[in-house]
Amino acid sequence: MKYGSLIIEKKEYVYLKRLLNISGYGDDNVVKKSLIKLSEELKTAQIVNEEDVPVDVVRFNSLVRIASDNGWEKELQVVIPMEKNVTLNKVSILAPMGAALLGYSKDDVIKWSFPGGEQNIKIVDVKKEMRLKGIDVII
Repeated sequence: MKYGSLIIEKKEYVYLKRLLNISGYGDDNVVKKSLIKLSEELKTAQIVNEEDVPVDVVRFNSLVRIASDNGWEKELQVVIPMEKNVTLNKVSILAPMGAALLGYSKDDVIKWSFPGGEQNIKIVDVKKEMRLKGIDVII
């Protein structure tokens, strides 16, 4: 891990903790396992101000190019649950893939459990999508 622990922006951290508290982790065992792992990682995360988040860290709305050790590569966007859209490759932060990526950075390799089993995922690139409304509107 490039920065030693997850890096999460303060407002996104507050929003994520609220989501995790009300989600109850759901009934799906893979989702539950992912969210429990994310909750554990949040205990040691660096919680920082907006201006202190490195540009290559996966955040809410980040466009992320990932590659697996199985040989596939994909670009997706990590979004809040109400913006998820499989057709547009928008993955909820509460989905196993979204939970796996948040707070990690470019070139990190993550070992995570997914519905198809455990995989190593490498973050190939991270871009921040510019948005008119921020997380403030939701909180």
